[in-house]
This record gives sequence, C-alpha cells and structure tokens, in this order.
Amino acid sequence: MMLPSSNTSGGGGGAAATEQCIVNDQMGPFIVLYVLVFVIGLPGNLLSLWTFIRSPRAEQQSTSVYLINLLAADLLLLLALPIKILKDLGGAPWSLMVFHCQASAVTIYISLYASIAFLAFIIIDRYLQDCHTVRSLRLQEVGFARLLSLVVWLLLLLIMVPNMALPIQHVQEQRYLSCSSLKIDISLHWHALTIFLCTALFVNASAAVLISSGLALKRLLGSRKDPELWVHARRVARSVTAVALAYILSFVPYHVVRTPYTLTQTKVITDCHTKRQLFLGKESTLLLSVLHLCFDPLLCFYLHSPFRQTLRQMFSCCRKQTFSDTEEQSAEEMMEPAASG
Repeated sequence: MMLPSSNTSGGGGGAAATEQCIVNDQMGPFIVLYVLVFVIGLPGNLLSLWTFIRSPRAEQQSTSVYLINLLAADLLLLLALPIKILKDLGGAPWSLMVFHCQASAVTIYISLYASIAFLAFIIIDRYLQDCHTVRSLRLQEVGFARLLSLVVWLLLLLIMVPNMALPIQHVQEQRYLSCSSLKIDISLHWHALTIFLCTALFVNASAAVLISSGLALKRLLGSRKDPELWVHARRVARSVTAVALAYILSFVPYHVVRTPYTLTQTKVITDCHTKRQLFLGKESTLLLSVLHLCFDPLLCFYLHSPFRQTLRQMFSCCRKQTFSDTEEQSAEEMMEPAASG
C-alpha cells in the first residue's frame, strides 16, 4: 500500500530518493456526507422541477427563469455526484476514475458556478422588485432573463469544456488517483486559467450580491415613515438578506481555499504536508458549497408564489384522494357484515 508521505531509496549504490505524496486517502467522512447530500437533494430537486413544470405560470416571471436554471444546475451536479463518490472510495475501476477526472469533475464545477451566477441573479432580481424604474422593469423582463441565462451556460461551457478535451498523460494505475497527475503542461495551464476566470466570475457575482443587499437594507431604513412601503421593503430586504447569507456561507469559504490549493496542482507548492492540508480544506469547503443542493428547493418554495400554490394543490389533491380511498374501504368493510347476515 502507498503511504501518504514516504521516502524510498533504490537498492545498491545510493539511488536518488523519490517521494510519493498521497493527499486523498482520508475521504471516508466526506463520502458519507456526500451520500447524505445526494439522498436528500435528489428527491427535493426532482419534486421542485416537476412542480415548476406543472405550474401554469412557470416562466412568466424573471425569478422563475433563474430558479428553473438553478434547479437544472443542481440536477446536473446530482448526476455527477455518484461518480465522485465512487472515485473517492478508492476501489472504483480505473477507467471510471479517469472518467471522473476528465468529465464528471468538470461537470461538478460547471454546475457549481452556474449555481453561483443564478443565485446572484435571484438576489438582484429580488432587489429590483422593490424598484419601479423603467430600467429595473426592463431588467426583469422574461426575455432578458432567458438571454442572460443562456449567456451564463455558454460562457461556462466555453471555459470548462476544454478541460475535458485537452489530452492527458498515462500514469500507473493506483488506488488513490489525483486528477492533476493526469494533466500535461498545457492542460495544467488551462486548468489554472479556468480557476482564475471562475474566481473572477465569483468576485463579480459577490459584488453584485453585496451591493443589492446593501441597497435593499438602505431602502428598508428609508421607508420607516411609510407603513405600506415599509411592509413591502421589509419583505424584499428579508428575502434578499436570507439568500445573500446562504450564498456567502456556501461559496466564500471554498474560494478562500481554492486559489492556494490550485498552487499545489500547478506544482508551485510542493511540500507534502501543506498539499494534504490544502486538499482537505478544499474538500471541506467544496462539501459546504454542495450543501446548497438540499436548500434550493426550500428557496423555490419561499421565493416563488406560483410554486407554492402548485405544490399545495398537489398535496391537497393527494390528501383528498387518500381520504376518499379510506372512505370507500370503510364503506366496503361495513357492507360485508350486512351482506353475510
């Protein structure tokens, strides 16, 4: 078995020492938590998407467009998550581990940054609902929201897909595969560029989130003398602040660790202990980011009234059907003794 950090010398005449550093041999707790996220997140997101499809006003609001795209990004991540779990177990077939590094890991990051963008759009849209200027109304048009969503997906695909297509090098089969070990120089350079571009996207989205949250709170404080305006401004500020806090807790820690971890992948940082610590930090904060899969269905319920109405109608129909079935069964049971008598 390969040790996490070992120095081995060749036999005979003092060959040069070689060092092997394994960073991903402590994935047990992460695997359990990822499985829980998958088991909780998949039913909630499928139910949310189905409810949106059944909703008669599913895409008549800009918020609806962003929420549907957010759910699509979540389902994309949920599809890729089982492959990551199998790879992290360390006993998956070699071809599946390589496939994860080339395809499913990239899919996870496409979904992650799509979620960041659409959550930012939702926060901005919630603030714009409190503004009634001509410009804000134009930004809230459904056509504009669809165009903006399409631009986000195309931009992420343009940045990320080359990571799938660039050539890889052949390495010896091993239990713990580090994806960066498969990359040749040009692949590593593009990977570093991808991280830089995605971090820039995150910084811009975070700036928009903070500005929108600040303006919503400012408008709330400025409407204290008008009771009707205060109620509306308080509702908007509360929703904006709640989503902004979830955004910050989910994605800021990951990006604090992401840049120094990338330096270990590009071989700028070579100390094994440092690499192991940064890898554990990256996996911990990535798990924190993935947790939004469990809370996004609640976000849909909280922010979108047609979604709530459709969901309540669905459950009320189910309760009525269950009640009628129970009545029929009870009537049949009461008729049986009378018939036998």
